[in-house]
Amino acid sequence: MEEKKCMLANTCSFAGVKPVMVDLPYPEIKVRCQNQIYANLLSVDYCGATSEMSAITQYINNENRLSLKNCPLAQTLLGIAMAEMMHLQKLGELVCLLGGTVDFVARQQNGRNVVWTPEFLAIPEHAKQMLLADIEAEKAAIGQYRMHMKMINDDCVNKVLARIIMDEEYHIMILQTLIREHC
Repeated sequence: MEEKKCMLANTCSFAGVKPVMVDLPYPEIKVRCQNQIYANLLSVDYCGATSEMSAITQYINNENRLSLKNCPLAQTLLGIAMAEMMHLQKLGELVCLLGGTVDFVARQQNGRNVVWTPEFLAIPEHAKQMLLADIEAEKAAIGQYRMHMKMINDDCVNKVLARIIMDEEYHIMILQTLIREHC
């Protein structure tokens, strides 16, 4: 039997893709003093079920699955993932400054430690469901950040969280526009 020669390529270029974020600076990454309780709260934002780690992984997965069919949509999702990576990096810095450890363990208030897992992700099949799942994840992240801000009595930390929320709200607006334009 003759072997078929096959050449496949993804022609979607990601050159020049930039983070999708609000055009405002981030506050300086600093804390008033070390606080393990605050570090634990931020570890949940870092790598819990609702977290920057989950957001990054979900966006990259969606981008990969969409890039052959809808390059502009995939490029935008990659840009959002890049912004989420910046959030992850800033949260990691805060956790360390607060005296915590960055090790992909979300330290829950009930004392339970949960290691990040891809089981936290929503991986629907179709583009519209992907975008809707991304919107729900952004809304959940905003709610969690706001809850944590009420529990953290450190204006330096809360300024960073408030700035991250601005990006997350912007992402929701972008995702809603993508649904209207591409689905």
